[in-house]
Amino acid sequence: NVKNVSVKELRRGYVAGDSKANPPKGAADFTAQVIVLNHPGQISNGYTPVLDCHTAHIACKFAEIKEKVDRRTGKSTEAEPKAIKSGDAAIVCLMPTKPMCVESFQEFPPLGRFAVR
Repeated sequence: NVKNVSVKELRRGYVAGDSKANPPKGAADFTAQVIVLNHPGQISNGYTPVLDCHTAHIACKFAEIKEKVDRRTGKSTEAEPKAIKSGDAAIVCLMPTKPMCVESFQEFPPLGRFAVR
């Protein structure tokens, strides 16, 4: 329950926060570490899947695959790969098609974790 806010005003994907100390911000794009678990074929720049972050379901474009990294150590194995496939981990730049609130995993783990479908 939030004071002065009715249930009818709230929608899935809305984020509440402290407006004075640390307000939530929308992201035009963000950099993320992605591990491809199960995907048919390859993922390359321009691929636009649906991303689930907290309760929001928003299409996000793989704007740039910056580097492939080792899943266990996190060390770079290939700079600017053309594509990634199942079993690969990579650092990518994602661009949401609608405004979306994401935070770094270190600051807010629930808003820093997502699933790509």
